[in-house]
Amino acid sequence: MARAFVRSISFPLSPSRSPKARAPSSSYHGRSVSLPCRSHPILAHLHTHIRAVRAWSQQGLAALVSSVAAGLAHVDALHAALGDLLDLPEAQDALSGAGGSVDRLLDSFLRLADAHGCFQETVVALKQDVAGALTAVRRRDGACLASAVRTQRRAGKELAGLAAAARECAVRPSRLSILGGGQGSAAEVEVTGLLMESAAATASASAALFAAVAAMSGSVEAESCSCKGTAALVCLVKKSKKSSAPGCGEEGIAVAAVAERLEELEECIEELEAGSEKVFRSLVQTVLNIHTLHIF
Repeated sequence: MARAFVRSISFPLSPSRSPKARAPSSSYHGRSVSLPCRSHPILAHLHTHIRAVRAWSQQGLAALVSSVAAGLAHVDALHAALGDLLDLPEAQDALSGAGGSVDRLLDSFLRLADAHGCFQETVVALKQDVAGALTAVRRRDGACLASAVRTQRRAGKELAGLAAAARECAVRPSRLSILGGGQGSAAEVEVTGLLMESAAATASASAALFAAVAAMSGSVEAESCSCKGTAALVCLVKKSKKSSAPGCGEEGIAVAAVAERLEELEECIEELEAGSEKVFRSLVQTVLNIHTLHIF
């Protein structure tokens, strides 16, 4: 790993600049401790993705529910941009000497990776629950439906717990910036600051994502009869089963509507399954990149 710019992070200027502007090589290799970062394409790219992730997570719950796949894509793109930053030798040199701040950042990213690993497992279980509920609705099997909805409700509680854990991760980088107090060179402070921003944005988006999927998991409980929660859905199915023509009548129409919502949810969960795997892998890669740079 290059050590030519130890404790210094002087990124090359944008390729659009003229050769004349880059002529004084001695000043370029000087011990500059500030980033000409706003003009550097990699850093501009990273800031764009941080803003996109934050903008997505700040939407209302209804908008989040309808765009969970987009939220996962934003987080994945943010960590791809973070990987590009960590590939720069100047950033590597700054990070390798950042000390305890990096240890605490690693802890935040590890917590997020763990949360997304648990999210993956919950999404797989939720997919099975929804498939079971859909089969029960189609067969007019009230007992199986009640069981599927109960397990789905437990998945919703697990997701709510993950959302709370992610919100705590969103606070940790802010505490880290206070604890760090601007110690170290300007290069180290700037690189760790970008990592803090990335961790905080990822945590906020993760909390919003988990809460949105928890809301989705509870959306299949019917509210169209006098019963509540699980009983409402079971009640609809039993009424429809007693009808001479299961597909006809108000009860049959209501059950068909529930089945349609379950089918839509099943499709959405399949998208979530693929997107959550990509985000989990990108988070693990970020942790490995930071850890490798920090210890070597």
